[in-house]
Amino acid sequence: MTGRVQDRTAEGSGSGEAEPGTGPLYLRVRDRLAQAIAEGRLPRGALLLEGPVARLFSSTRTPVRQAFALLEEARLIRRFDGRGYVVGQGRGAPKRLSLTPGMLGFDDDGQGLRKAPGWEAIYESLEREMVHISVFGRHRVNEVELSRDRGVGRQVARDALTRLEGLGIVEKDERMRWTLVPLDEKRMHDLHDIRIALEPMALVRAAPFLPPAERRAMTERLEQALAVYPDLSIEVMDGLETDLHITCLGYCPNPELLIALRRARFMLNVSKHVIGVSHRMPADEPFIAEHLAVFRALDAGDSARAAATLRHHIAVSLPKVIGRVAELRAAHRPDMPVYATPVA
Repeated sequence: MTGRVQDRTAEGSGSGEAEPGTGPLYLRVRDRLAQAIAEGRLPRGALLLEGPVARLFSSTRTPVRQAFALLEEARLIRRFDGRGYVVGQGRGAPKRLSLTPGMLGFDDDGQGLRKAPGWEAIYESLEREMVHISVFGRHRVNEVELSRDRGVGRQVARDALTRLEGLGIVEKDERMRWTLVPLDEKRMHDLHDIRIALEPMALVRAAPFLPPAERRAMTERLEQALAVYPDLSIEVMDGLETDLHITCLGYCPNPELLIALRRARFMLNVSKHVIGVSHRMPADEPFIAEHLAVFRALDAGDSARAAATLRHHIAVSLPKVIGRVAELRAAHRPDMPVYATPVA
């Protein structure tokens, strides 16, 4: 059994996911489309529209739109004088092909298409909102009010909260009520202790299972990003973080190790939700060169050096995150949603 399969087991499949991978949905859509382009199943000139792609993934259009933006930045697709995107570069007219499951590497009978859990439609905006509120202390979360606020059924709201619980963003109190966990400096230190101890170990275990082609693709994305920084979107930055800390480590064949790391992954999302609110894109790139150093050690077959480089990267990132959270607390007070009530 490969490390990749093990990681999917560790993440849990109870949400109804059938798609391999554990990162945000828009990154999985990006990777699926990029692979289809690289292998020629999506030919040069093929027209891609949000609606047909979203239907194949049983998703909303939002993650597809985000995936298209990343593919455009990577110059795998381009805009044209019309609706949608065209595969490849150049000026040729788009080819209006009927998109099939097989083109994306799914079985033609539909087996392998993901069954989208309902919570994904509200999750990204909810996580962002929760992070902003958590900076201001502990809050009680009313599941019924949340479902009304988001216009979804109570089960969908509960599923989204359960996903947030897995990251340690919310928890249940002694009366089984949902509670938003405060994001204070002690908690950030505690989560970083977990990452420093376990991520380098997971990287060493993952290294033999990481496909060389995938490793090269991750390295190329970092090199491209470094060349144009700071002209990068938050989605691209998030994708680079996911490449190393989730996708790469996901090849670790020890599922218990990955489960232990899952809650600490929350720290990866903090900067994503803070930058653009109270904190602009840093003048000096925050992590790309450090990620490149990790991958170059892996390219050289030196997993021990890669692990030591990763450990240093995590250690130096903590003051940056603490500083951004402090700036958010000082400069931004979010509108309190109806479902959240401060706990004295």
